[in-house]
Amino acid sequence: MGRGEPSVLIDATAVPADRGGVGRYVDSLVQALDADGAPVSVVCQLRDVRLYRRLAPRSRVVPAGPSTVTRTARLAWEQTTLPMLARRLGVDVVHSPHYTMPLASPAASVVTLHDATFFTDAVLHSSVKARFFRTWTATALRRADLCVVPSRATAHELARVTKARPRALEIIEHGVDSERFHPPSPEEIRAARATLGLERMPYVAFLGALEPRKNVPALIRGFAKAVEHRPDPPALVLAGQPGWDAQVEKALDAAPLRLRVIRAGYLPFEQLAGFLGGSLLVAYPSLGEGFGLPVLEAMACGACVLTTRRLSLPEVGGEAVAYCGVGAGDVAAALSELLDDPARRASLAAAGQRRAKEFTWTTSAERHRVAYGRAWLAHRRG
Repeated sequence: MGRGEPSVLIDATAVPADRGGVGRYVDSLVQALDADGAPVSVVCQLRDVRLYRRLAPRSRVVPAGPSTVTRTARLAWEQTTLPMLARRLGVDVVHSPHYTMPLASPAASVVTLHDATFFTDAVLHSSVKARFFRTWTATALRRADLCVVPSRATAHELARVTKARPRALEIIEHGVDSERFHPPSPEEIRAARATLGLERMPYVAFLGALEPRKNVPALIRGFAKAVEHRPDPPALVLAGQPGWDAQVEKALDAAPLRLRVIRAGYLPFEQLAGFLGGSLLVAYPSLGEGFGLPVLEAMACGACVLTTRRLSLPEVGGEAVAYCGVGAGDVAAALSELLDDPARRASLAAAGQRRAKEFTWTTSAERHRVAYGRAWLAHRRG
């Protein structure tokens, strides 16, 4: 942006140790901003200092100390210590990348709001979580100089349910980390299969937290219906963090014993390309996403992807993925069709790989820099 570009402090203290979507967003954005030469500082938990110094070698990385380990302590730190840190570092903008923000800060404030489902589909979240994020979303929309959202769908939903001013929302799509998410080598596929204990057995993949919004029970039931009469059915592999969806266990208990459903849990990053790209297809029948990073990452790995048309997912998948409804019968019909059509799976996999190249963290970082400038200017004008 040239001379006069504001300096930015990114608060990475809310990023969990196991990198889900928000963690991948923050890590990749920091890395891309640093590579682009942006004047960035990062404050993070002690366990992440080495990581951010590797990802952003030109940037200033500040450890936050043990007072940010628990959520309650981190929120208190955000309101008290973070503003003092911003003043001490002399930064112009504080970017809070996960809903919450310091209410009294000397710097301009930018807040990332990842989705609106805490308002529109509150039953898909725990009641405490839904109330917490509704409160902070409304606060950020009212108090921040600028809010970033990752999709047009999220901007539309927030404007609809909160009456947010369109000028207060900056739509900046995520990118994909092509070093981690790429068409896998045979060795990467073998390593992922070895971890899963699958050897040569084909499988349908799912990657995401096992929470109600991901619609995993419908996926399990739909998978069982789609493959129950096949002589050599593939496995279904559910990879990702355990969630609080009690219906997952019920769906697993109801699946025929001859079918193999694997709960793989959290897979390390180095195995995700082999896991996604080595599958017959990736099924992600979500009830709604603010962006849909797992869909984009699966596309980048050369996987055929089946997802839904809910909220932002068509913005990511375009015409390069297959779509289905959210019911078990809808999932079953779409899975059956794809499993019976290797040529279509290959065509979608190639199309998805091409489309994924349109989403880069370099572009996202450039647009974040413009947003920081807008927020800084708005803050100076009061």
